[in-house]
Amino acid sequence: MSHNQYTLNLRVMLAAGLMLLMSFPATSKDYKIILIHGLQVSQITNKAGSDVINDGQTYWQSYWHSRADERIDWPAYERIEGKIATDWVWPKLKQISGSNLCEQGCVFVTHSTGDLVARYIIDNQENWLLNAGLEPLNIVATFDLAGAGGGSELADVAVSALAGAAWSPAIEAALTWWLGSHVTEAVGVLHDLKVNNARKLAPLPDTRVPRLRFVADGNAYLGLTGGFLKGNDDSVVASHSSCGASSVRAFGSCHGYTDTDGRLHVQRDAVTGFMPYHYPLMMSDSYSHNEIQDAQRRGNVTIAMDNIKVAGNTLGFNTVDETTGAWLWKKQYRYIKDSDKLSASALIYNVIP
Repeated sequence: MSHNQYTLNLRVMLAAGLMLLMSFPATSKDYKIILIHGLQVSQITNKAGSDVINDGQTYWQSYWHSRADERIDWPAYERIEGKIATDWVWPKLKQISGSNLCEQGCVFVTHSTGDLVARYIIDNQENWLLNAGLEPLNIVATFDLAGAGGGSELADVAVSALAGAAWSPAIEAALTWWLGSHVTEAVGVLHDLKVNNARKLAPLPDTRVPRLRFVADGNAYLGLTGGFLKGNDDSVVASHSSCGASSVRAFGSCHGYTDTDGRLHVQRDAVTGFMPYHYPLMMSDSYSHNEIQDAQRRGNVTIAMDNIKVAGNTLGFNTVDETTGAWLWKKQYRYIKDSDKLSASALIYNVIP
């Protein structure tokens, strides 16, 4: 074989190898990832200027967009049981079913109100798709970041205030930080987010899908919104919602012996009862509501429950313990391994099967 022929063959082999590598997706998860975003405030303040699809992509751009296989986008100015379901969720479910994307299993990754939208989907998608002669989605779990499935007291305040029932400088300041200064009426999903309304929406889905919870407890909006939320909060939803508690109370932690900052000691105000199949895995007081889903590391995170079964897989985090002080001032902390290097989103993504 001549030198030129050898070189040509080598180039062909290298090119073929490169094409083979490029034919595989960037991720190699066992299950496909479907994103469901949360409240898009701009769609409430500027419905005419909303672009639901582009808004959905931008929402996840920081970290999750490039790692997901699909998204379910929805407009904040509509109601979940109304046009969100009929005009946005249903067409997407038909598309996903027809593509067989979830044949081997799908994981929903939700943020904020996406938790509530996912619960409504889980309760209805099987009947909807079967009645249309389509295969139901094989949803193996949801990963709910700062989940608002239990509602938010801020929505109660907003709906009441914008309807003219109550107003004060404190309410005005809180709503301005949360929703912006251009909201003049309570519309769309704000009504679904009222605590009682949220907890009545598909509260007991027949399908037993594990709802894995990732809880933020950081401060934002200068603390102006926290005064309207029960117990610990992430500045938009309280722990009763993000932990997945079965009752609405002023909870301080999702775990009876772990604080949200990782300190190990008795939590007398911890959640004691959870909604069916709700399992809090991660907590952190370093991330606020709108930070837990992005790519930036904000601080350490700790573990709540561990070793949760998901479609035959056991999910959990490796942890490291740290001790500070001595004698009466001794404190013990437990952190998820690598949370000193990786963002909460990266840690969550790494545990998806």
